[in-house]
Amino acid sequence: MGEHTTLLRSYVGGAWQTADAEGAPLHDAVTGEEVARISSAGIDMAAALEYGRRVGGPALRELTFHQRAALLKALASYLREHRDELYALSARTGATPGDSKFDVDGGIGTLFSYSSKGRRELPNDTVYVDGAVEPLSKGGHFVGQHVATPLRGVAVQINAFNFPVWGPLEKFAPAFVAGVPSLVKPASQTAYVTEKLVELIIGSGLLPEGALQLVCGGAGDLLDHLTEQDLVSFTGSASTAAKLRTHPAIVRQAVRFNAEADSLNCSILGPDATPGTPEFDLYVKQLVTEMTVKAGQKCTAIRRAFVPATLMDDVAAAVRERLARVKVGNPANPDVRMGALASLEQREEVRRSLKALLDVATVVFGDPDHVEVIDADAERGAFISPILLRADDPDRAEPHQVEAFGPVSTLLPYTSAEQVIDLAARGQGSLAGSVVTGDTDFAREVVLGVAPWHGRLLVLNAEDAAESTGHGSPLPALVHGGPGRAGGGEELGGIRAVLHHMQRTAVQASPGVLAAVTGQWVAGAPRQTGVHPFRKSLAELKIGDTVVAGPRTVSQADIDHFAEFTGDTFYAHTDEEAAKANPLFGGIVAHGYLVVSFAAGLFVSPEPGPVLANYGLENLRFLTPVKPGDELTVTLTAKQITPRENADYGEVRWDADVTNSDNASVAKYDVLTLVAKENR
Repeated sequence: MGEHTTLLRSYVGGAWQTADAEGAPLHDAVTGEEVARISSAGIDMAAALEYGRRVGGPALRELTFHQRAALLKALASYLREHRDELYALSARTGATPGDSKFDVDGGIGTLFSYSSKGRRELPNDTVYVDGAVEPLSKGGHFVGQHVATPLRGVAVQINAFNFPVWGPLEKFAPAFVAGVPSLVKPASQTAYVTEKLVELIIGSGLLPEGALQLVCGGAGDLLDHLTEQDLVSFTGSASTAAKLRTHPAIVRQAVRFNAEADSLNCSILGPDATPGTPEFDLYVKQLVTEMTVKAGQKCTAIRRAFVPATLMDDVAAAVRERLARVKVGNPANPDVRMGALASLEQREEVRRSLKALLDVATVVFGDPDHVEVIDADAERGAFISPILLRADDPDRAEPHQVEAFGPVSTLLPYTSAEQVIDLAARGQGSLAGSVVTGDTDFAREVVLGVAPWHGRLLVLNAEDAAESTGHGSPLPALVHGGPGRAGGGEELGGIRAVLHHMQRTAVQASPGVLAAVTGQWVAGAPRQTGVHPFRKSLAELKIGDTVVAGPRTVSQADIDHFAEFTGDTFYAHTDEEAAKANPLFGGIVAHGYLVVSFAAGLFVSPEPGPVLANYGLENLRFLTPVKPGDELTVTLTAKQITPRENADYGEVRWDADVTNSDNASVAKYDVLTLVAKENR
């Protein structure tokens, strides 16, 4: 090993380790110089997994969802302050400054997104309640509910070379929020960027020990040591995904396996989008962008560009003109729009795929074997020209089966919505597709037609273009994955990805036991009365604390006044004859919001105290009409208590049940309040 060559380190068992081996060389994609060497020789994979389960898992599970989310936000802020270090290394992968931001800032943004979702959509607890209580008996003493708890294993990541920062972070974020430690195995070509990322994360000191480990180099026997509590998330080729999916340990232990594989994504130009329309220009611009960002090395890039047959020449000319302005070369040069592929081996792989495509297509732009570059050597660096192909017979199989994982796209004609839906489906499953049209009827037909073969679809038009994130941008709140060739999995998708790392369990029990398990009061569980619960701070309040208030008689004068005061003079409240004709009411009834207002007047404790504010109602249902002379009673019960991190108050969800003199529920809903953690 050369004197000045660095062997990438792994971080396992709470310490950095360097392999006792020469390692394989990794080269700068632009200059061809050796950047580092890589080897995982000597790493005890079984011990690394056990360390994650024994140390990382328990430490994470001690924290609530909100505490994990807060750590994620702090980590995102820390990485944002150090992203220049990641940009610098990213340039050596052939990435332009824009490409690097797409990767680095996209990954950091995913951390911020999951931090926000964890705090807004998950409880400040260690248990997630999934769905409503299911009544299982007539008497109400036997009920069921689904709960989700963190798996007791390790989330193993096997990542692709094209996104060495975003790839690990978009898998790490939901696993961390769920309470599951991660072990990252980056692709070798760009592992030096991921090593720097993990070095920054560990150096921040923000994460519990064991929450994150890194293996640089081959996976070795890593998968042999998986248990039923572990997970594997893979990004890469469909062929590798198929091999991993059938690994004996994964099959034997039914290990959760999520694959996000390269796919033959398509973009469809609508028949209405003729030259001169905004949609035509949007289509051309988007196609060129997807071909050149990351030098086309994106699992979401457009590989098949479907165009109305009558517009093929127009689109070909417009794309060719735009591609001619793209400067290829050293990303350090500000004039360069497209950098290099990740490696010389990757360039050869693209050229091999191009040979198969050229059997059925012609070149509209570019030369597979030659490209003019700026501030670089076209042969020492992994440079290739953007290649636009044209296949006038869309029924040939190759464009729907062969992917050149680089700046390559093929124009394909269609003559009807029905035909283009069929052609899109021939890709056998895609991560992303787009429809560029101003015709909403065409958009609906195509979206619903191709949806079964796609994980995500963008409809682009003049209205949403300025705010659209584009065809190839996965978003933390939306699913990233797709059926069939795309791997059959789902990443991201908001809280869906968090729940992927948790076990859903149906709990059948009495209401009291279910309330104890979930930390949420359910109907039929014990209640406690005494001191008005609005006089209790968050520290004093308990699930099941209840106030019963009333009765209050609703008079005709109350109804008349409410109608006049609010302007709600709907006939059921003001016209006796019309109200009698209504089969649901049979006469004048009180306004639903009058009932809710009277209920609030009954249960509220008016003096200043720990209750700071009422910030809403949820799940409101009016169940039984209230008529003049009815008496209302309200039962308000503390249902869920959620302290806010880094604040002196928390949220309380109350179960409100308003009943009449026959003890029939007339309204049910949740009241949401903010309550001080301590009495002032």
